[in-house]
Amino acid sequence: MKSINELIQELGALKSDAHNKDFLLSWEQTTDELKQVLLVAEVFKRMRAENIATRVFNSGLGVSIFRDNSTRTRFSYASALNLLGLAQQDLDEGKSQIAHGETVRETANMISFCADAIGIRDDMFLGAGNAYMREVGAALDDGFAQGVLPQRPALVNLQCDIDHPTQSMADLAWLQEHFGSLDSLKGKKIAMTWAYSPSYGKPLSVPQGVIGLMTRFGMDVRLAHPEGYDLIPEVVEVARKNAVASGGKFSHVKTMEEAFAGADIVYPKSWAPYKVMETRTELLRANDHDGLKALEKQCLMQNAKHKNWHCTEDMMKLTKGGEALYMHCLPADISGVSCKEGEVQGSVFERYRIATYKEASWKPYIIAAMILARKYAKPAQILEQLLKEAQARVR
Repeated sequence: MKSINELIQELGALKSDAHNKDFLLSWEQTTDELKQVLLVAEVFKRMRAENIATRVFNSGLGVSIFRDNSTRTRFSYASALNLLGLAQQDLDEGKSQIAHGETVRETANMISFCADAIGIRDDMFLGAGNAYMREVGAALDDGFAQGVLPQRPALVNLQCDIDHPTQSMADLAWLQEHFGSLDSLKGKKIAMTWAYSPSYGKPLSVPQGVIGLMTRFGMDVRLAHPEGYDLIPEVVEVARKNAVASGGKFSHVKTMEEAFAGADIVYPKSWAPYKVMETRTELLRANDHDGLKALEKQCLMQNAKHKNWHCTEDMMKLTKGGEALYMHCLPADISGVSCKEGEVQGSVFERYRIATYKEASWKPYIIAAMILARKYAKPAQILEQLLKEAQARVR
């Protein structure tokens, strides 16, 4: 295992322009910028394990805007801010002037006077979430340029309609830990498959994030879903191009069995069809409750036709040695546990339950790393100073 000093030296050798751009889509970051986030996250995790304080800021605010329900990401963001020494303030849009017609430009500046970070989760409206984040980013650029804001806050995508970069990067960090290194992931087969769920409307961002990121590191990525459960075509094309550039592979297969065959890693996860999400967005914008109920009924009936897309013990036997690593962003729909029938058989999930917890445990460090990389051109120097001071986190 590399020492913290060795990790920091490796970090310092990377070429990165991450301090000049927000982390909104993983495929907008260079390979070195992705590696930078991974290395900073690993240093933070190691420093905390060795009781070394990671407070980069002595004051400052981290603002969170959650437009959808969240457990892991919400608490991971709060943990990340705490690691860095920032206080958290959640923006409740129902209690703000947004309800009275306040513009995005105005809101972005008003919440940012003493803010060093803003985290946004907006995955409800296809075609709108990532666009909203970019509008906030443009307003922050203008506020800083005009002298309104004393600094430009880091903007982090905590999940949008297109990508879930904090999740996919946490997934990558866990794979790096599990298999020993990033290089060891080259050629590894990962099955990103749809799985049956008794609920409807799950975002596309997790599977899109996985195929968009894992293809960057030479992996053999297989996407599988029933007919009609397509992802955004442009993101699938991104995955194809990434695989070519990295020397990896990307294939689109028709069955879960084909995807699982010989796989080193499996990621069975439900999502709503791309076309359904488009329709759902139109109904949400029109506040058409009857239309939404009808769409939900239709989609649940459609889902029920594909209950065989189920991560069972028999399905796992198809994987490499019958022992592929099971992954999930959580919460999983666990058959016989959280639901009658769902994405994964209870015995399969239980066998990998601790592994999925370890997967999730990377997210606070990944978010903290994204913020640090956005705020500082040379994060290695910041970490080197923290290590030199070596202040005890717990006295």
